[in-house]
Amino acid sequence: MKNLVILSGAGMSQESGIRTFRDMGGLWEEYDISEVATPEAWARNPELVMRFYNDRRKQLYECVPNSGHFGLVGLEKDFDVRIITQNVDDLHERAGSTKVLHLHGELKKARSSVDETLVYDIDGWELKFGQKCAKGSQLRPHIVWFGEAVPAIEEAIPVVEKSDILVVIGTSLNVYPAAGLVNYAKRGAPVFVIDPERPQVFVRNVTYIQEKAGKGVEILKEKLKLLV
Repeated sequence: MKNLVILSGAGMSQESGIRTFRDMGGLWEEYDISEVATPEAWARNPELVMRFYNDRRKQLYECVPNSGHFGLVGLEKDFDVRIITQNVDDLHERAGSTKVLHLHGELKKARSSVDETLVYDIDGWELKFGQKCAKGSQLRPHIVWFGEAVPAIEEAIPVVEKSDILVVIGTSLNVYPAAGLVNYAKRGAPVFVIDPERPQVFVRNVTYIQEKAGKGVEILKEKLKLLV
């Protein structure tokens, strides 16, 4: 069974109603990212940061996986599918995908402010002040903020290196280090890119599918029948 690795971004979940940062009407038009998604923001105005992520979490509970998510689950019948996602939602898991690595954290989890290895599930959509870790520090959103290291990248690199097929879905490939993962694909391995905007990928053997995630995964499944 061939190794099929999916690198998914915000466009993967957009059809489920998850608001993106970059698109027209996205969150960057409503919020200054430096005020809600940096360690400095947390130190300066933790109330705003907490409210921002509570709102995002509340919205997530109202969303469901889309056909693109379910389509990837179906691929597990013919491939060993590993998903590396830049998304902090849990829609891949709720659709049924069994191997998901979150690069930028998980919205439904919180972690210690002093020990990033202490991670907890959040009960419901609201994380509150006064909720503390085992070491007595305030819990913060389990999100990798701008300016912070991305520890999971070290786990993601060997996954991509072992891929027989790499699929990129719904990401602009502008955010590093995640965008650099495509460069670890095997030489000659087929790479598929699903995105209406056609982000530039500087590797060989690329097939572009200029569609949103749902329709794009349908087309992908037909193309992969030739590679099983």
